Amino acid sequence: AQTSGTKIIAPMPGIVLRYATKVGASIKKGDTILFLEAMKMENAIPSPVDGVVKELNIQPGNWVAKNDVMAVVE
Repeated sequence: AQTSGTKIIAPMPGIVLRYATKVGASIKKGDTILFLEAMKMENAIPSPVDGVVKELNIQPGNWVAKNDVMAVVE
C-alpha cells in the first residue's frame, strides 16, 4: 500500500531511541519527530514539512538502515 505524504527517512543507519510525537499529532516543519542513535550520538530527526503524523513505522529500540522510512507526515 503506497502511502501519500512525506516520508521521514533514516539519514544514516542507527537505532530508534524514542519518538517525540505520536500518530495524529499536528507538527510544524523543524519539529523533532524522533531520536535516532548513530555512532554513539543521539540525533534529533526533524520534520521537513508542516502536517499531521500519519505513521510511526519503527518501534523504539529497533535498528534502521539508511533510507528506511521511519515515519510519514501528511
